[in-house]
Amino acid sequence: MIRRFSCEFVSPFSKISLPTDITLHHTELSPPSRAILLVAKVLGIKLELKNVDMPNGEHLTPEFLKINPQQTVPVIVDSGVAVYESHAIAAYLCDSYAKDDKLYPRDHVKRAHINARLHFDTGYLFAQFSALFEDIFVYGATEAPPKVLTHLRKCYDIMERFLESGPFLCGDHLSIADISCITTLTSVESFVPIEKSRHPKLVKWIATMKSFSFYELNRTGAHDVQEMMRNKMKENKELAEGSAEKTN
Repeated sequence: MIRRFSCEFVSPFSKISLPTDITLHHTELSPPSRAILLVAKVLGIKLELKNVDMPNGEHLTPEFLKINPQQTVPVIVDSGVAVYESHAIAAYLCDSYAKDDKLYPRDHVKRAHINARLHFDTGYLFAQFSALFEDIFVYGATEAPPKVLTHLRKCYDIMERFLESGPFLCGDHLSIADISCITTLTSVESFVPIEKSRHPKLVKWIATMKSFSFYELNRTGAHDVQEMMRNKMKENKELAEGSAEKTN
């Protein structure tokens, strides 16, 4: 069954005139950036990749501000047109270049359901990744905040309910909502391991998503960003202990 889904969605698009000049401004550690890499792979779109050096403030430069006033990644520039926010980019690529509408249906009801899952990613799932990252790198957290972990478990519960209607988040077919959510979830899952006994459908969905060939574009970045957060927490703890010793 999993292999059937893979064959259905990863195929060449000979009938579509695909673009050759789309630039993706991104960073591999960013789950939304990786989501666009995956969507483009499914659609057969080749992207010119430009890594944004965010640690050194490249996203704050006047040049970057011209293409994205929010100063975030990802951003695409397609024949001079800039589109930012990963969900907007994914929808744009589907509407502009997909050979059919399976990934982002034109049917109003189906699209509304997918949009709802995308908003779930923004407002619930990615919000927890963002909170965790900020607590560690801005506020010096030495361990994952319990509140974030609690909210992540609630996200798992919600996703389990989503999957009651089929193998994917919106039923029987892969959509951009699945791609967006898998890049986020796999960037935090090691902090709150998913229990098969409690979330069997979610565990199966993750396995299905990881079976697609396009998932390889997510694997390294998802692993590395979690490692980076853990290393930073360790560093924060050592600094805190050193400060405590000096005080005493």
